[in-house]
Amino acid sequence: MRVLITRPEREATTLAAALAERGHVPVIAPLFRLEILRPPADFAATLAASQAVLLTSANGARALAEASDQRGRPILAVGDTTASTAEGLGFSSVQSAAGDGVALAELARRQLDPASGPLLHVSGADVAVDLVEALKPDGFEVKRFALYDAREETELPDSARAALQARALDAATFFSPRAAEHFARLIQEAGLSGALAEVTAIAISPAALQPLSALPFKATVAAARPTRQSVLDEIDRLATAGVEGPSIMSDTPSSPDTPPPPAPPAQVRRGIGVIGAFITGVIASSLVLAGALISLPYWPADIRALWRGEAAAPPPPAPALDLQAVRADASAVANAAVDAARRDLTAKLDDLERRVRAVSATAAERPAATPDPAIAELRGKIAALENRPAGTAPTSPAPAAGTPAPDQEKELAALKLEIATLRNALQTLDQSMVTQRDQAKVLAEAVDKARTEAGARGAGEQKALAAARASAVIGVAARLNVAVESGLPFTTELGLLAPLAQGDAKLTEVVAALQPHAQTGVASRAVLIADFPSVAKAALADDLADDSFGERLLGKLRGLVSLRRVGGDVQGDSVEAKLARAEAALEASDLAKAVEIVKTLPPQTARATTGWLTRAEAHLAAKRAVDQLAAQAVALLGAAR
Repeated sequence: MRVLITRPEREATTLAAALAERGHVPVIAPLFRLEILRPPADFAATLAASQAVLLTSANGARALAEASDQRGRPILAVGDTTASTAEGLGFSSVQSAAGDGVALAELARRQLDPASGPLLHVSGADVAVDLVEALKPDGFEVKRFALYDAREETELPDSARAALQARALDAATFFSPRAAEHFARLIQEAGLSGALAEVTAIAISPAALQPLSALPFKATVAAARPTRQSVLDEIDRLATAGVEGPSIMSDTPSSPDTPPPPAPPAQVRRGIGVIGAFITGVIASSLVLAGALISLPYWPADIRALWRGEAAAPPPPAPALDLQAVRADASAVANAAVDAARRDLTAKLDDLERRVRAVSATAAERPAATPDPAIAELRGKIAALENRPAGTAPTSPAPAAGTPAPDQEKELAALKLEIATLRNALQTLDQSMVTQRDQAKVLAEAVDKARTEAGARGAGEQKALAAARASAVIGVAARLNVAVESGLPFTTELGLLAPLAQGDAKLTEVVAALQPHAQTGVASRAVLIADFPSVAKAALADDLADDSFGERLLGKLRGLVSLRRVGGDVQGDSVEAKLARAEAALEASDLAKAVEIVKTLPPQTARATTGWLTRAEAHLAAKRAVDQLAAQAVALLGAAR
């Protein structure tokens, strides 16, 4: 199945890998941009005083790892994915609620004591379940810190737009009500609601499915459990139903007749560390190898041969059928048979002509024979009999006829017999030629049919190769996007793209656009936003340096105390006003608008802004190239259908 992924970039990449392992084709189209926020000043003290940390998403685990180096604090995670992410980041005491926010609150009630201290909830700017209010009746004090924010995209991603326009999607996944609501708004603004007629919406829960009710999906399905694994299982179920027969889908979980099994009891997930994992892997590998060596004498002979490297070489592949050669051989055989028969008949006819000429010459050389009166009389009687009316009896028996020249009659009889024989042979030859012609026609039709089937198989293989190539380009585009947003080099990713771009002008243009920045990467959006205040301060100082003494004095004072107006509502064409509007655009994650505003600053500010502008334009150019790559990959995937 071709599955649209609407999660933020990092989660989308992980989910895409899981889908690819299951044989599905992922199309990544993040509806949100993840931004790690700076922790407040009291975060470290609150973390030190808390008895445990509550995590409601994998992004919360990443934000916690960024905000603190402590890894021994007990953690209660909402699900297995969040717990696995926390363990991968080095946290050593992790428990999973294996459910949603309600299950996490219930786990906290069972495992923790309100008297042991407050709880710390690391979350995003928006939360689905307020754990502060949920645990307050039980006596828990919960302090929530928003350490990350998922910023909404202002328009439908190019990859999703191209996939919908090409009718190259079978399913779309939604992991939160907010994502579903934002998707519904963007799809209606783009005017692509009609393209959802063949797409199945798969949500992590009925609540995440609710905002999609107004869209004309082919079907809507809620996972049986609010976990990523359950969503993957639902996708596999739908793919199997699509192969085995028509699927019956609704807006309820896939098994409505039987309630979902109760949530399993929470299990303590304790990290074993890198050294422990290495030692465990070495011991397990040694045990497996020892078992294999001990059981080697009991293996089948062919398996032992493979183990010792004695496997026979595979038989050579059967030579391919040369259809043109078969047709040529058949035509050659038919032509040879016809030519041989024609030569034989021509020789016999030539001999017959010679013999007829010889008989004619012999008859001409003989003296004219005297007419025999008896023969003349006999011929007269025969004529009279032939002319006699029917039913009249002869008056007297005919006398015996005389015998003509015996040698001439015998020669003529032999010639007549041979001519009749030759006529029969010619008719037989004609029939043989017709039969061979029909056989040649049948053979030609078989050859044409085989060629058509071979061409159809070749076309199917070409489509499969094109689909695999498009999927590979989608994966490379996702990796390049992560590198651009993180400010990392992307030489490896570009090396993977180069062979896929051969013969495609658009992909070649993308490679050429990204090549200058592959070794060092481009500045990330977060770095550009963080560096802008100092750039704005220097640009404002350079602008005031050309003014009067009073303005220069005011500029120095502003430089000392950092006086500068900020906000998008600052009016006017002064340098200060433009810098304020540019900074407001950056806060709204509109880097392109900020670059356009900075370009309008007067020349005296160039010394302060040139470096920042160069880095920002490089980031925008790389981002545009990656977006073009994703759109082209989805277009290739649609063309391979």
